Amino acid sequence: MEKIDVLNEKGEKTGEVISREEVHRLGLWHKCVHIWIVNHKGEILLQKRSPQKATNPNKWTTATSGHLSAGDSSTEGAMRELSEEIGLNVNENELEYLFTVKESDVNNNQKKQIIEKEFTDVYLIRKDIAIANLKLQEEEVSSVKWFSPDEFKKMVIENDENLVSHREMQMKIIEILGI
Repeated sequence: MEKIDVLNEKGEKTGEVISREEVHRLGLWHKCVHIWIVNHKGEILLQKRSPQKATNPNKWTTATSGHLSAGDSSTEGAMRELSEEIGLNVNENELEYLFTVKESDVNNNQKKQIIEKEFTDVYLIRKDIAIANLKLQEEEVSSVKWFSPDEFKKMVIENDENLVSHREMQMKIIEILGI
């Protein structure tokens, strides 16, 4: 059972460590990471979430993302998620920290309500990656695809129903990448 550090409203650790399920049930603040990957052509690698995911199944999102396990630094969590979800191993110096967003949302599915209250550290990796060389974690990711900057921007601007909505983060990425 994955344990998570509980944060306060300012994003500081409270010292409390509880299960991921409890963090979501109680709606407590916690830390996540999102990693964006861009190749030399400016294309953006997105993953399609597995159909088994409790939230946003079959939707496109960042190359990798995930919750920080208790005690993990943000970069440790980012490197773990890259390795677990798409089989990509990187050095810490390849991760470019961009910004942190504070997001909250309530997701209802057939099984339970999930209350997300997250401080999300956002990273960028500029790297050419052959999709054929990636090893996708089936429980998490059904596929990955390179999107042109124009395709990605259109999806965000039009609130495409096939894209997980992280509007603030996505608009900042568009600005940073100059799309």
